[in-house]
Amino acid sequence: MDGDRVEIDGGIMEGGGQILRVSTALSCLLGLPLRVRRIRAGRSQPGLRPQHLSGLEIIRDLCDGKLEGGEIGSTEITFTPGKIRGGTHIADTKTAGSVCLLMQVAMPCVLFAASPSELHLKGGTNAEMAPQIDYTVMVFKPIVEKFNFSFNCDIKRRGYYPQGGGEVVVQMSPVKELSPINLTERGTVTKIYGRAFVAGALPIKLAKDMSAAAVRCIRKEIRDLYINIQPVREPDDQAFGTGSGIIVVAETSTGCLLAGSSLGKRGKNSDKVGIEAAEILLRNLKHGGTVDDSLQDQLIIFMALAKGVSRVKSGPITLHTQTAIHFAEQLTKAKFTVTKSEEEDPNKDTYIIECQGMGMINPNL
Repeated sequence: MDGDRVEIDGGIMEGGGQILRVSTALSCLLGLPLRVRRIRAGRSQPGLRPQHLSGLEIIRDLCDGKLEGGEIGSTEITFTPGKIRGGTHIADTKTAGSVCLLMQVAMPCVLFAASPSELHLKGGTNAEMAPQIDYTVMVFKPIVEKFNFSFNCDIKRRGYYPQGGGEVVVQMSPVKELSPINLTERGTVTKIYGRAFVAGALPIKLAKDMSAAAVRCIRKEIRDLYINIQPVREPDDQAFGTGSGIIVVAETSTGCLLAGSSLGKRGKNSDKVGIEAAEILLRNLKHGGTVDDSLQDQLIIFMALAKGVSRVKSGPITLHTQTAIHFAEQLTKAKFTVTKSEEEDPNKDTYIIECQGMGMINPNL
């Protein structure tokens, strides 16, 4: 600690942008001044990339905070938060940097603002190494709203690698506090659906091929369920650039949502894209947890802030999740425990993530 500035080592564990997102969001919420050193130390291009910088800037603007070291390539920042305010906030990565990751950093903060917020997030909507916007709307949104808040996510324009150019508008009202969640019963898979999309110069045939390949792959394991993966061509006025991809979601009898997704890129066969998404989904169904690998770490900050005990059953704990837990515990009074689930079926690799939340109260309401 430097005075009362919390010191964060940005090079440990997952060692990427996630450490920045979790620690600056919590810094903003708890009014804790922060210094993050060794940002993305182990990456091929260490330091801040445009997307990380836009995330820091939106947090700074949300709370009239002070940010030092906010330049591309910077490996150390200091951040001094102010008071969180609602209203309209704009973040633009000016690249294909993910709008979903911008949403991840801003959302916990605006929940504890004084008034409703509207976030205009610009960049890539379907980007590598990040959740696709379709995942955010189809899986993340319905599950995270179990913490007892709701938000509206309007996809104005989709944007793809390398230019980005997408825009999403998120509207949300503040809450007094978050309720804990209990996601421990998987239930049985009741339906499987999704969307395979193309945009720009690509023909709809590619979307149909991705969809058909995904269905064939799932059919080998799950024979008796109707699978509805819609091939779509994004309207030209609602998509910038050329892109393709697929998301496949399984819904269960207890309301769990698990998914697999994949993006097309030059030289990658469309069948392969469909099969990749299907295999990720099947892998997530196999472990028996109630959340998939991508959702696991995204719930940690909300569990830490909620009032009471949250319990989530998951598959093997990802490094992203371990990292989120580490920094949530370092910055809040939340306590996490991860235990191997006492399953009937010893072959299943399932865990219970339990959190005694800190019970954050919105001082403005």
